[in-house]
Amino acid sequence: MTTPLTLTVPTSRGDVPLTADERGDGPAILLLHGGAGPVSVTGFADLLAERTGSRVMVPVHPGFGGTERPEHLDSVAGLAELYAGLLDALDLTDVTVIGNSIGGWIAAELALRRSPRVGRLAIVNGVGIEVEGHPVAQASSPAELAQLAWHDPSKATVPDPAALPPAARDILLGNQAALAVYGGGMTDPTLRERLAAVDVPALVVWGESDRIADADYGRAYAAAIPGARFELLERTGHVPQLETPEVLLAALEGFLPQAVAR
Repeated sequence: MTTPLTLTVPTSRGDVPLTADERGDGPAILLLHGGAGPVSVTGFADLLAERTGSRVMVPVHPGFGGTERPEHLDSVAGLAELYAGLLDALDLTDVTVIGNSIGGWIAAELALRRSPRVGRLAIVNGVGIEVEGHPVAQASSPAELAQLAWHDPSKATVPDPAALPPAARDILLGNQAALAVYGGGMTDPTLRERLAAVDVPALVVWGESDRIADADYGRAYAAAIPGARFELLERTGHVPQLETPEVLLAALEGFLPQAVAR
C-alpha cells in the first residue's frame, strides 16, 4: 500500500514544501526520479518494495508532477540539501539512495554532502558530469526523446502535448520547465572531480543502448567514484526502471544490504 507524505523541510535558503509517497516496511530506499517525473519510477518503487522487503520513498522534486517550486530552489545542489533534510526529518539511517538520470546526479550530490544517514549510492544512467567526446544529448520533442532514451523506442509511451487534457499538459510542461531550471545543460563541470570525495559504497548501472548518455559516459561516472562498481544492462536504454525493470532489480539486489536483498 502506498502512503502519501506531505511535509515542510527547512533548508539554508528557506523552507520547502515537499510531497512524497512511500510503500513497504524495512530498510530505507530513497528513489529519485528523472526528468520524466515521479510516474517514471512509481512502478519500479512498487517492485522494489515487494521483492526486497524494503521501505521505498519516492519524493517529487518541487516543480514536477504539478507541484510548486519555490523560487529559491533552483539547482541540483539545492535538491540534494532538501533530501538530506528529508532523511533528517524522517530520522532514517543506512539509506540506500537510487537515482535515475537527473535523479542520479541529485543522488551523487547527496552522497557528497556526507550525511551520516546515507549508507550507499546507486546511480542509474545518471547525468551531471562532463566527459570529453561523450556529451549529454538533448531532445527537442517527446518523440526524439524516446528515440534517444529507449533500446526499443516502439515500446515507449510518447505523449503529444497538444492532445493531452489541460491538466496533464500542464504537468508535462511543468516537468520540462523544472528540469530546465535544475539541470540546465545537464552537466556541472566540477562534479566529475568532486566525485572522488564520495565515501559510501557505490554502484553505477547503465543501459547499453542509452543514447542520451552513452555507456562510456557511464564508465567514466563509475571511474570517478572510489571503489564504484559498473554494471552494463543489455537491451536497455536510459530508463531501465521502465524498459527492463526485472533486469535493473537483479542488478540492484546484490548491492542492497543483506537484510533487504533476498
